[in-house]
Amino acid sequence: MDRIMRIHALQDKMIAEGLSGALLFYSRDIFYYTGTAQPSYLAVLPDDYILFVRSGFDVALQDVFIDKKNIREERRLSNISKEILSGMKGSAKKIATELDLLTVEQFRGFREIFADSEFVNASLFILEQRKNKDLSEITEIKAACEAIHKGHVAAVSTLREGVTELELAAAVENAHRLSGHEGIFFIRQPDFFMSRGPVASGPNLFNNSGVVYTITGTGLSPAVPAGPSQRRITRGDIVVVDIPTLVRGYHADQTRTYCLGKAGTKIRSMYDDLKTIADHLIDRIKPGMPCRDIYGMALNEAGKLRREHHFLNFGKGKRSRMIGHGIGLELNEPPILSEYDRSEIGEHCVIALDMHMMDEGQGVVKIEDMILIKEGGNEILTKSPRDLCEIE
Repeated sequence: MDRIMRIHALQDKMIAEGLSGALLFYSRDIFYYTGTAQPSYLAVLPDDYILFVRSGFDVALQDVFIDKKNIREERRLSNISKEILSGMKGSAKKIATELDLLTVEQFRGFREIFADSEFVNASLFILEQRKNKDLSEITEIKAACEAIHKGHVAAVSTLREGVTELELAAAVENAHRLSGHEGIFFIRQPDFFMSRGPVASGPNLFNNSGVVYTITGTGLSPAVPAGPSQRRITRGDIVVVDIPTLVRGYHADQTRTYCLGKAGTKIRSMYDDLKTIADHLIDRIKPGMPCRDIYGMALNEAGKLRREHHFLNFGKGKRSRMIGHGIGLELNEPPILSEYDRSEIGEHCVIALDMHMMDEGQGVVKIEDMILIKEGGNEILTKSPRDLCEIE
């Protein structure tokens, strides 16, 4: 879909849902529909739209791909309300906005200004629209994958005995930044924190925090209990690096497992089986498959390999119920490849296939790749070698 058609697709959905209009404020949604992330409200009516820029108007004019005649400089929501309410038809006004991101205090302000209107959640159908990526989005995602690969190259050249997890993470992040990473990532939930991404080695691989549903690392303090620590990496350690990138608004997410020295037979066998499961899914996921069926396919393959006790294991009886997620303008977005998600994978959806194995007596291995789902064969977008990386 051409970028300029995104708002038209939203308008079609609004008409089908009987909505009077939409009022969007979240930067990632504004960016998706207009091309700018300057602080704005995007008002969408069934037959019109206006971008009200609250700050950075001159910059927004340079950024946008929408028609510039549809852009105004306006900070006050009360003024915006008068203009958009006058363009809505009928007496009962039903307005869609991102209720999942609106604070109670902000919502009270909305209700006061739009006193006779009903607000409904726009996020569900916005995220549904954003699932399947157009050509321009895939191009940006591939650029983010190139940047994340440079981090892998830096990890290989930096990892040696005595290096701390933090030093390793800093080298990876530096390579990302020099390759265009914008130094931030977006997840659609308040109060989310994860350092710049999980890094863990040796025994830290088993100390998983509750803040992220994956191998997390321990972090530098209890204030941010995820990411790299000051632990020094020793010979024989397994090291997992899972630091995402964001390039021109789109994310890449990749995990690679390293071993400082030769990996033991059991670790190598466990990694090979994990990669076999990943390859099995990459070859067989097709547009139209329910996410929960893909999750079941992974469990079934793990069972054939007699890895059901290790696959997705977090130790102490805990286990992941997710093997991947959509990715794009946000690091984690629908669809979610879990036993709970009944939605179907669409063509041109990009997923991060994210899986690990844990043997509490041996260690942890993990692999994550980004997959573009296509009729006729899926494409692996991440560029780094996918084998267990042994560093002498």
